[in-house]
Amino acid sequence: MLLDTIRQDLTDAMRQRDALKLRSLRAVIAAVQEAEVAGPEAKTLSDDEVQKVIAAQVKRRVEAAEAFDAGGADERAADERAEQEVLEAYLPAALGDQELAALVADTLAEGGWTSKADMGSAMKAVNAKVAGRADGRTVADLVKSHLG
Repeated sequence: MLLDTIRQDLTDAMRQRDALKLRSLRAVIAAVQEAEVAGPEAKTLSDDEVQKVIAAQVKRRVEAAEAFDAGGADERAADERAEQEVLEAYLPAALGDQELAALVADTLAEGGWTSKADMGSAMKAVNAKVAGRADGRTVADLVKSHLG
């Protein structure tokens, strides 16, 4: 399981005294544990759910780095980007622009969606195939451009 791999990497980071990796992986494990106990009853997350938690953590790092850049805290922004790189290693490879465009076009053609009224169902189908390998805003913009 992915979480077991992360825990093993955390142990290795402790042995190697890698503060960056240690800090990043501890944050992910804490976020996963929080997600496991959220809701009416505790559950164990699947690898896909763990990847969603990691993706959310990556997004937080991106937003924090942008905020630090805007505030002139370049060193803190660099720290956030370094943590982002550590976390991205646990996510599937991102789709390239051409791959994403082809996937969107193929999915829309398969479903027969052609108008903006189909946006909701088209987005659901495209997001199922993208599976977190692309930014949601980018996907939505591509779908809109194909439908409009």
